[in-house]
Amino acid sequence: MTGLDRRERIRCGWCGTDPAYIAYHDEEWGVPAHDDRHLFEMLILEGAQAGLSWITILRKREAYRKAFLGFDPVRVAALSDLDLEARLLDSGIVRNRLKVFSARDNARAFLEVQRESGSFDAFLWSFVGASPKVNHPKTLAEVPSVAPEAVILSKALMKRGFRFVGPTIMYAYMQAVGMVDDHVATCWKRRGT
Repeated sequence: MTGLDRRERIRCGWCGTDPAYIAYHDEEWGVPAHDDRHLFEMLILEGAQAGLSWITILRKREAYRKAFLGFDPVRVAALSDLDLEARLLDSGIVRNRLKVFSARDNARAFLEVQRESGSFDAFLWSFVGASPKVNHPKTLAEVPSVAPEAVILSKALMKRGFRFVGPTIMYAYMQAVGMVDDHVATCWKRRGT
């Protein structure tokens, strides 16, 4: 495929023309993910995004990867308060104290879910019956910001000590890791039409 072909594709309107957004839309968003480390990465990034635009987080993704040790939940769970304070000085990430400290809490809860369920993947995908929920929105206006599965997932995660996992964040997370496919009717990535 040539670069021209890629530019001419019709995509969901939210990704606009930014190359980082286009790559994210084309290669990740709505693609079923089952690797626990990637699932942890997206959990941290979606929590960091709360109240901000997703492009802000995409542009900071590599800095997050460095600051949070390649998104290794074992290493993140072991970070001390002093380690987390140092991350608050890193201009490459969102320097929100609650979000930065929640990464450690979420890593610890993530590891506990892995112990209970065998993998975070097995736990997570059980909320959609182990296969993606394919919606059929015709336009962006028809794409919901939350769904019943996200509410249930949010409650289950909060009960286990996760933070920054409200229903809206969890729906965005479900879209990001392909548990939900909300590509619009005109998008080249649309499945199940």
